[in-house]
Amino acid sequence: MIVRVTDKEQKATITRNILESLKEWFEVDESREGYIRESADLTLLAAEEDGKYVGFLCLRETGKDTVEIAVTGILKEYQRAGLGRQLVEKAKELARAQGYSFMQVKTVKYGVYEDYDKSNLFYIGCGFKQFEVFPEYWDVANPCQVYIMSLK
Repeated sequence: MIVRVTDKEQKATITRNILESLKEWFEVDESREGYIRESADLTLLAAEEDGKYVGFLCLRETGKDTVEIAVTGILKEYQRAGLGRQLVEKAKELARAQGYSFMQVKTVKYGVYEDYDKSNLFYIGCGFKQFEVFPEYWDVANPCQVYIMSLK
């Protein structure tokens, strides 16, 4: 079940529990802590299974017409079961209802790291289109791929 979480402390707790279990993707402590802090002020959707939160997705407004998937994570034992797609679908529904025209997401460019290639393929499978690569947005070792989709 996908639910919207509004309590700031609960958002931070959900984000912390999941991101700390995914350190191969969120290994830099400072960045991980930044996502956790920021989640309290973002729109957070959570996947709930067996009475516990096993995944989440945070949305952030990046412009009057655009919302971004700021951070997302699903516990390893629940990955590849459709929860990520359910979170994205619920995020699209919510963003449309709030009047946004576009959704975007940033990840590391395809072909740089195998783990991130899976993320790229996931976003493409959800309907995102390649928009642009910013070779030094984060740093030269992690070129930023931006994906977008129309919500209309």
